[in-house]
Amino acid sequence: MKLSVVIPAYNEEESIGETLRTLHAALVAEGIDHEIVVTNDNSKDNTLGALEALAREIPALTYYTNPGPNGFGYAVRYGLERYTGECVAVMMADLSDDPADLVRYYRTMQAGGYDCVFGSRWIKGGRVVDYPAHKKTLNRVANALVKTLFRLKYNDCTNAFKLYRRHTMDGLKPFLSPHFNLTLELPLKAIVRGYSYAVVPNSWTNRKYGESKLKIKEMGSRYFFIMMYCLIEKHFSRGDFHKTKVTA
Repeated sequence: MKLSVVIPAYNEEESIGETLRTLHAALVAEGIDHEIVVTNDNSKDNTLGALEALAREIPALTYYTNPGPNGFGYAVRYGLERYTGECVAVMMADLSDDPADLVRYYRTMQAGGYDCVFGSRWIKGGRVVDYPAHKKTLNRVANALVKTLFRLKYNDCTNAFKLYRRHTMDGLKPFLSPHFNLTLELPLKAIVRGYSYAVVPNSWTNRKYGESKLKIKEMGSRYFFIMMYCLIEKHFSRGDFHKTKVTA
């Protein structure tokens, strides 16, 4: 089962090299057939130049420049329209997500035949390193609201780092979110539409370089829109959007 990893990158010149080398090495060491698909989201620094150099070093790397519109969600969606694997994960360019966790996701999907594998930083075995206190508070409040409204046991919907089979990702289209709210849209649609999923612990480490692209003040209404959209679908679609499952 070929694994695709989609990574959006905006002004990640300082981080992208370490991220891609570490990721590629971890997947090679595990013998996992893979590709890495990076979307350069019209970066203003030398991210593109770094990717050009890395492509000569990492044979599994393919990169694109998103001509626009730009934004986190658009960049991820650009990659999700171009990957070639049987399953796909979304990861960050700043190495905040651990490649060892991705290996665990992949093995869990293989062993259990799940449609999705979700990580949680907030269950036994999960951890966060240098997580800003105000973001942690908002994260826990937002995830508690999602858990309550959707009656879930899962407690980390807002983290982008998740793994989906191709037929599952295809079943979540069309995508609505142009920004970071895509991180909520994908798992909520998967859950509402009845795809199977496993939850495993994962870690998150704050970036070494650059600044976070997530602007919390700008995202509240967008997250709320996606949450309400998925809630309406849950209660009123009566399974109309549910896709036929395929077992690999």
